[in-house]
Amino acid sequence: MLHFNSHIKKIVVLLICLSAIDCENDIKKVQALGKKGLGVDEGKGIESYFSHGGVTKAKLLAPFMLRYQFDTVRVEFPKGLHVDFYDSSLQVESQLSAQFGRYLENDHKVFLRDSVVVFNTKGDTLHTTELYWDQDKEIFYTDKPVTIHQPKQILRSRTGMRSRQDFKEFTLFDVNDSRMNIPDSTY
Repeated sequence: MLHFNSHIKKIVVLLICLSAIDCENDIKKVQALGKKGLGVDEGKGIESYFSHGGVTKAKLLAPFMLRYQFDTVRVEFPKGLHVDFYDSSLQVESQLSAQFGRYLENDHKVFLRDSVVVFNTKGDTLHTTELYWDQDKEIFYTDKPVTIHQPKQILRSRTGMRSRQDFKEFTLFDVNDSRMNIPDSTY
């Protein structure tokens, strides 16, 4: 029995020595990992629903998503996204697409850029390079040039716009080069 305990003590001492040597290397690795920051979650084939006050407001579709967890959780859609916005009876009232999107979860705000297009059921279509969506206020806004195509007119803004989420009411800033198409039959 003494002989067996002696071997166990030697093995334990050897393991402690090896772990002490190994720990020195691990500490350096752990410190290096701390400098790299937190990991990034990835998702493919994304389908997500947004609600406010228990009411479904929108459905998002995206081929790829990155989710960063820092002080403010940030979700990015580097390969584009499409969103359907619903009215109170869950009918699509407007749609949005962009080549890039970033969602700040804590702020409930979305930043969109590159080929941003928003259109509603009335036939109004907005084109811009950048657009923000505030989920809580249910508004879109931008300070970039905007073009809005409507069934009877084209509106252009040099310095942006603000719109309700349903795109039924909007305000353009610094309007320029707008055209109204009036059919000949109205004269």
